[in-house]
Amino acid sequence: QVQLVESGGGLVQAGDSLRLSCAASGRTFTYYSMGWFRQAPGKEREFVAAISWTGSVINYKDSVKGRFTISRDNAKNTVYLQMNSLKLEDTAVYYCAADRNEIEVRKNDRGIEYWGKGTLVTVSS
Repeated sequence: QVQLVESGGGLVQAGDSLRLSCAASGRTFTYYSMGWFRQAPGKEREFVAAISWTGSVINYKDSVKGRFTISRDNAKNTVYLQMNSLKLEDTAVYYCAADRNEIEVRKNDRGIEYWGKGTLVTVSS
């Protein structure tokens, strides 16, 4: 069993930056693919970013490329999402996910083994 806890969400202005963290506990974290998804009210949950267990393969949703950076620190059992140049449309609940299969390859939320409870990011102007 793996538990995931997100943190770092909050209220920011458009153009600001925010860093989300996802701390994992339980089974060995190192060999899991990790991803971030988000869901805005009235919208479907969507893929945001994912990273392979080695950190060598990374993929992003097109609209966040160049603004968001996903990274992981296996020694700390933590994955991060650095979000820069935030836009109003980035407002959503952000969820951390873990799976032994390659989230960074399939880029969807089907078959995800473990989910966090989410952290809210609100962007205003």
